[in-house]
Amino acid sequence: MIYRVIGLMSGSSLDGLDIAFTEFQEMGGKWSYSLIAAECLPYPAAWTERLAGSIQLPAKAYQLLHTAYGRFTGELVNRFIAEKGLEHQVHFIASHGHTTFHEPASGMTAQLGDGAAIAAVTALPVISDLRSMDVAAGGQGAPIVPMGEKWLFPGYQWFLNLGGIANISCHRDGQFTAFDVCPANRVLNLLVEPLGKAYDDAGAIASGGIVHPELLQALNALAYYRQAPPKSLANDFGTDLVFQLIKKYNLPVADALCTMVEHIAWQLSRAVSGQEPVGRIQNGAGAMPMLVTGGGAFNHYLVERIAALLTPHGVAPFVAESGLVQYKEAIIMGLLGVLRWREEYNALASVTGAARNTINGALWLGGEA
Repeated sequence: MIYRVIGLMSGSSLDGLDIAFTEFQEMGGKWSYSLIAAECLPYPAAWTERLAGSIQLPAKAYQLLHTAYGRFTGELVNRFIAEKGLEHQVHFIASHGHTTFHEPASGMTAQLGDGAAIAAVTALPVISDLRSMDVAAGGQGAPIVPMGEKWLFPGYQWFLNLGGIANISCHRDGQFTAFDVCPANRVLNLLVEPLGKAYDDAGAIASGGIVHPELLQALNALAYYRQAPPKSLANDFGTDLVFQLIKKYNLPVADALCTMVEHIAWQLSRAVSGQEPVGRIQNGAGAMPMLVTGGGAFNHYLVERIAALLTPHGVAPFVAESGLVQYKEAIIMGLLGVLRWREEYNALASVTGAARNTINGALWLGGEA
């Protein structure tokens, strides 16, 4: 079977809407994919501000934003289809939405971007709300990309996504374990805003700073890092806790960035060491490649520091080709939509801690009968 799907992903870094038009093929239980067209459409400043402040809104204003962002998303998809010449080629859309509230311990997760509004604007079927069933079944609702990693990248055991939040996946003995490790790009981007920059290009500023030992110790002592997986992070852990903690030290921007980079690398090292059997390198096995994607993969200094701390654990970060680095999550949202369309499991209980594997996604039929 062949499915041609637009996958949508809006990450916590607020850099824009990732759109990936992908062809998926299933033959004999094996999946392959081809990325046909993709683009990140940056958010206008007004939309960045609205999304960033969404969790502070009263209930009615939040719901109005949910609908408005859905219509805005649909308009961006229509523009993408027209510019890429994809009319009458898209089977359906799978939209992740933009995560706002995420409290799995209370049985709740919320993503902005009304699927019905997207369907109405595009006149295409839309699958949205890709986390809620897992959360209702007692899971974290995150990470959800390991199902896509399982089917699309079977040759790897380790995966790292460096987005607004850094998360890892490990595939061993037929089982996936995966969890959110720590904030990443969202905090790094906030730290460079006083310099009038959107991000630290290639980590050039961070590489010129020095690590502040006291701040690094305070960051590494945060309670989340003592929790055992499965576990997941809401965006406000980075913006309201980590970023605010860094600000209290009143460091030069370069030193704050350098310390945050070291914090990310240190936490990833700690996470990997808890997943990988001890003694594998000593027994003669070489380092296993870790496929690195997400915007942080372009931060050379960050990847360099991660590699320095992971290599002793037998794991070597390997940055994927640029298309996969940028659009892996949007591609996988497309596959999760395909699995929902086929009424097959698209969330793994071994990853999220749910009572069972689940089928996630609400289906909205946007075309005329």
